[in-house]
Amino acid sequence: MDWIQAVILALVQGLTEILPVSSSGHLVLVPILLGWKDQGLAFDVALHVGTLFAVITYFRKEVGGMVVSGLATFTGKPLNRDSRLAWKLIAATVPAALVGLIFSDWIEANLRSPKVLVFTLTGFGILLGISDWVGKGNKTEYDVGWGKAFLIGCAQA
Repeated sequence: MDWIQAVILALVQGLTEILPVSSSGHLVLVPILLGWKDQGLAFDVALHVGTLFAVITYFRKEVGGMVVSGLATFTGKPLNRDSRLAWKLIAATVPAALVGLIFSDWIEANLRSPKVLVFTLTGFGILLGISDWVGKGNKTEYDVGWGKAFLIGCAQA
């Protein structure tokens, strides 16, 4: 892969990560549409890590508050709004991390294909539309319960 392809894929990742679309799916589709060799799952993960650092940098004040509050629970301080959210984010991350670690070879061999992407992007697009239509309300990320946090993590996986 040359540097122009890397930059284009990084831009695709950065732009699609903040939208309610699959950035991972688009990282597979772009090379297919442009006739490039698949860059592989490891490069995609590196792009996701870069996006994670960008998001943490942008939300550093909020993330810092969650980290400090979350760590304070180890000293016996009660859970507060920020520490609860921090622990729920960790709970939501566990399923995707486990699936990625355990099934990475199988995922790379079987799920990075145009057919799988067409069906999953369409299906999850429909699910997002339904959830947006059904889930109207004034809830924030702080209103998500422990069970829903874990369920969101499973859906991410």
